Amino acid sequence: MYQNPKLKRFEEHVAAKYQIYNSILIKLPFDNIGTTGILLPLFTEVCEMGFAKEWTPKQIFDYFSEKYLDQASEKEKIDLMFRFIQYVERQIVLFDAIEDAAFNEIHDINGQNSVMATKERAENMGRLKELQNFFENFRARTVLTAHPTQFYPGSVLGIITDLESAIRDNNLKRIQELLAQLGKTPFIKKEKPTPFDEAVSLTWYLENVFYETAGNIMQFFQSDLYKGEMPKNKIIEFGFWPGGDRDGNPFVTTEITRKVAGRLRTSILKCYYRDIRNLKRKLTFTEVDEIWAGLEDKIYRSVYYSKGEIFITLSEMKKILNTVRDTIVKKHQSLYVEQVDNLINKINLFGFYFATLDIRQNSQIHKEVYENLVSVSIQNKLDIFPENYMQLSESERIAVLQKNTETIDLNLIEDEITLNTLESAILVKEIQENNGEEACNRYIISNNESALNVIETLALFQLTGWENPSVDIIPLFETVEDLKNAESIMKTLYSNKKYAEHLQRRGGKQTIMLGFSDGTKDGGYLMANWSIYKAKEMLTSISREYDVAVVFFDGRGGPPARGGGKTHKFYASLGPEIENKEIQITIQGQTISSNFGTFHSSKFNIENILSAGAANEIFFKEDNKLSKKEKSVLTELSELSYQSYSDFKNHPKFIPYLERRSALKYYSMANIGSRPAKRSKSKKLDFKDLRAIPFVGAWSQLKQNVPGFYGLGTALKNFERNNRWNEIENLYENSLFFRTLIENSMMSLAKSFFPLTSYMKDDEEFSDFWEMICAEFEESKRLVLKLAGFQSLMENYPDGRASIKMREQIVLPLLTIQQYALSKINELEHEPNVDENLVKIYEKIVMRSLFGNINASRNSA
Repeated sequence: MYQNPKLKRFEEHVAAKYQIYNSILIKLPFDNIGTTGILLPLFTEVCEMGFAKEWTPKQIFDYFSEKYLDQASEKEKIDLMFRFIQYVERQIVLFDAIEDAAFNEIHDINGQNSVMATKERAENMGRLKELQNFFENFRARTVLTAHPTQFYPGSVLGIITDLESAIRDNNLKRIQELLAQLGKTPFIKKEKPTPFDEAVSLTWYLENVFYETAGNIMQFFQSDLYKGEMPKNKIIEFGFWPGGDRDGNPFVTTEITRKVAGRLRTSILKCYYRDIRNLKRKLTFTEVDEIWAGLEDKIYRSVYYSKGEIFITLSEMKKILNTVRDTIVKKHQSLYVEQVDNLINKINLFGFYFATLDIRQNSQIHKEVYENLVSVSIQNKLDIFPENYMQLSESERIAVLQKNTETIDLNLIEDEITLNTLESAILVKEIQENNGEEACNRYIISNNESALNVIETLALFQLTGWENPSVDIIPLFETVEDLKNAESIMKTLYSNKKYAEHLQRRGGKQTIMLGFSDGTKDGGYLMANWSIYKAKEMLTSISREYDVAVVFFDGRGGPPARGGGKTHKFYASLGPEIENKEIQITIQGQTISSNFGTFHSSKFNIENILSAGAANEIFFKEDNKLSKKEKSVLTELSELSYQSYSDFKNHPKFIPYLERRSALKYYSMANIGSRPAKRSKSKKLDFKDLRAIPFVGAWSQLKQNVPGFYGLGTALKNFERNNRWNEIENLYENSLFFRTLIENSMMSLAKSFFPLTSYMKDDEEFSDFWEMICAEFEESKRLVLKLAGFQSLMENYPDGRASIKMREQIVLPLLTIQQYALSKINELEHEPNVDENLVKIYEKIVMRSLFGNINASRNSA
């Protein structure tokens, strides 16, 4: 019988190994665990049987208690639930480590999306020179963000790394030790991390993964694509948000940003020192050894004997390395020159800053800042703002800002937010002076609704005395309405003389960020993706008209519901009407550890991005151009989907359902990230203030994954009902973009499990609402299968489907326990005399199970 090779490799290197090592795990004698390891598989079996029979989570747990527990008290049952959670959390870690260890066996590292295969394809097509020219200008930037979608503390991440290594080496003794260590290592953070803690955690990936990965990729470009010549273009860049992302995070202060910038500089110097020290044992030649020893001494003192001083400049370091290289080539037969080149490439990539620290703030905060600045100006009779500034039209306010040449004395400002905002502008200049311009030269405006938002941001720098700031102002368009208005906003900016002059100083380049997360939350899956596509087309057109090189920066999360999914296919599908000068994406939470957590996975996924840019520009550019008819069908589909999603979002039970039947509110209680779960401090849940991560996460915890499919089924059904199905089939057949959207939505559908919450169809308050969600799920599933010609979801990714199936089986006890606890909370809160202590215990169960559920899903939803 035929078996797909990728599935076969998955079963051999992941599934089989998990069964072996899990049998070791459940037999380990952890403290106070007793027979938990024996009972957990039995509970899993009861869960599977119970959901097949449409039992409620309460019926499942009660049946299990009656059959396997000897008249257990409620306290004993609660204790067992916590122990089950502890065990499952560790099973998830084990599965993560096994998958990471098997990455090379499951994925074709040098396959069709690698830079090697891209180079060979160009060579075979006689287009190698074209590819060389392309990479002389193209760049891929991955930006690390600290959004709270992973709950492992640092100690557990360390065990995962060691466990992965031991599994790859088949070191059974070491695996047993690490599993025992895992059993005794706490998974819960007692306190919320600070933004600096988050920065330190993510710097680990820069030091231990990206530093070597990027150097390796650049070495390939030098040796293979450019035949030994050093690439003049960086090609790969990294960005960093922890410590700079102020949007909705009151804990990011000026001092935190300064500390993070310092930490990034120290980290990259440590990496250089490590390489220099290793090379010292090889570079023992005349005229080289003494120079190298001097370089080592200066870097060592800059790292270990410094209070901020640097004992060597970047240009001096480059000069020394080039001198050493020339000497080796001319006098020492180029011995070890590749290792020296590798270090030079790294220095060209990372400078003295490692990753660009982006500053981000919300336009609504800027509005408050300007209200305060106007007040300060009036009170102190400063000639900066007219008294009626806030009542003027947008164009009038822009005119005021552009005529102003005055600066503002920070000593006059008492408002904390205003002071912090202006200090952050001053700090950007300080960081550039210490670490280099690229260390911090981007300011992102969330919730950008107008050209004024951009001009006001630029003016903030000028108000601090920095007349021509070396900073890119990046508007972030997120909602469906903002995306529609993006073209006119940028036209206003491009035609503004002063802003146009600023762009010229910045090399004629404008970066524009587009947010998938909040776009999906606002408009639903299909409308968000199509709105971003259309916005990119319009922004490309208007930018070309004004001779501006536009670059798109995508706020993509891990799951399809937040812009994730098949990254290579997405970027390879965009076609000639969308500018392709760079690919910039955010990576966050589990996406960092799952897709970029090891050398091999990081190399694989960075090369996927690079080859996607090349594929879209060189190999398939015209193939991916959508026809007028295809655009018309996509527009109609997205509008139908948007209407369905909007009706759903405006349903009177929408907010109450999330508040009372999901784990939404528990995100804000858990110590998982420095940022609050919503932007405002109000107790009442306002949809606009709700962050996309807890929103998507709440649906994921319910195993309903609404943001990844809702409205899609309704839209497709409309075409089927009106005998227009052939239009959808043609679109699917001819458009890689549409096909990728459908495949990504399939992933959301595959990770849904409605039997978990089917008890809600009998819920007095929410039965109709639950039935509505379930019906849309069934229609979406039926029609995407019909469209793809599949019998089952993700049929074309059998290894991915198998991974999801195993993860869902591992996590099933957690899901059941969480739903049981939520129903108990609901039950207890309706009793005349509420037992508050018992409610708190069940709330703790919900939070603990929330951690494991998210970690197990990795790219959840």
